[in-house]
Amino acid sequence: MDRSLIFENTICALATGNGGALGIIRVSGAESLAICGKFFSPSNKRLILGESQGYTILFGEIVDGGQVIDEVLVSVFRSPRSYTGEDSVEISCHASRYIQKRILELLIENGAVAARPGEFTQRAFFNGKIDLSQAEAVADLIASESKLAHKIAIEQMRGSFSDEIGQLRSQLLHFATMIELELDFSEEDVEFADRKKLKKIIEKSLSVSERLTSSFSMGNVIKNGIPVAIIGNPNTGKSTLLNSLLNEERAIVSEIPGTTRDTIEDVKVIDNIQFRFIDTAGIRQTDDIIENMGIARTMEKIEKAQVILLVADINSGVQALSQFLEDIRNKIEGSDKELIVLVNKIDGILPGSIADFVGQIPIYHNEKLLFISAKTGEGMEGLIEVLSSIALRYIKSTENVIVSNIRHYEALIQVNQSLKRVIHGLDLNLSGDLIAMDLRQAIHYFGSITGQITNDEILGNIFKNFCIGK
Repeated sequence: MDRSLIFENTICALATGNGGALGIIRVSGAESLAICGKFFSPSNKRLILGESQGYTILFGEIVDGGQVIDEVLVSVFRSPRSYTGEDSVEISCHASRYIQKRILELLIENGAVAARPGEFTQRAFFNGKIDLSQAEAVADLIASESKLAHKIAIEQMRGSFSDEIGQLRSQLLHFATMIELELDFSEEDVEFADRKKLKKIIEKSLSVSERLTSSFSMGNVIKNGIPVAIIGNPNTGKSTLLNSLLNEERAIVSEIPGTTRDTIEDVKVIDNIQFRFIDTAGIRQTDDIIENMGIARTMEKIEKAQVILLVADINSGVQALSQFLEDIRNKIEGSDKELIVLVNKIDGILPGSIADFVGQIPIYHNEKLLFISAKTGEGMEGLIEVLSSIALRYIKSTENVIVSNIRHYEALIQVNQSLKRVIHGLDLNLSGDLIAMDLRQAIHYFGSITGQITNDEILGNIFKNFCIGK
């Protein structure tokens, strides 16, 4: 990518959303202070914006042809000590759409150009302020909707993941260099890279890489929310349960079977973890084409869910629940899904009836059986406690570095395959050029994560999803 084309312009964009009292307009590039100085008048007339030191804030007015547009605060950042690594200015103004639009127009009229999505962070990457995985963490930080998702993003943005990848890549690069040096002296029959030491390093690197790879399922769930499928026969109270969990009338509740014909999703944060609850169509035999489409989607959601809330009507009896429960067990057999059986509509039911259910429904070690009334809220605190215990397990998992980015995950899979080939080659005593080839592959994919190896297409795909102004 031609960096000169990226950085020849000074860029500007609104960095804040609607709804607040103040707005911030960001400007970055070599001409930032000169452009802003054309229409910013400091209250202290002895001060000149273009001569201001970094980390300075000036109070004054935005003036257009003698007309005052707004009173603002202008923050000055000097290269290289700025977010982008360039001279930068941030204008804090009142959040009137007219004011913000007029300031942006003044910037563009005086030589700035409108920033593309993610261009400020892209410049930070190219100027060496952050690596590519840290740049991606910026987007994750903005999108984080729970404390744990925020924790993963902030740690990655501060370089914990990059540091671990960098150490592994550095070790592999050293041995790859030694092996390729041997090839230059092949006629001398010398060995610069100790094969036994190399194998130990590769095995250690593979162990770390595989741990990072396996953490993706956990990281992806934390980032996007734990998917919880609410399933059951029609009229068991699934939609009422969703409304009760969310404390709002999110789903239509009706006594007519088959009311829910499509999935309804919403989120709730429980103990710093986001749960993504999915109300599904009731499962039954029907000739209704639309309802059958909803049931097919229910089956898809069961496949993708991490937690399944199986809702049964206590009035339907033990036999009906037992049969449905066995069907679901068969469907999720061999997975790590958590199954919570909720016997609903216990309001007005005698305690003896509940005891009958407890004695007749066998519950396995990875399952829970709870009795609730989604309508009155009875027993719902028990469900929240179970979900809290699930959240706690995810919280404990973040004590180590967690991978939450699909691009990183795919690169790590390639790393694992390359390292396994290196170990296999060492066991077979293959020639150095073949071992070096696989080592270079692993080094390449490690480098693609942090941006040491990249291309225009990868960068375009990453930064196009950023907000304008970031």
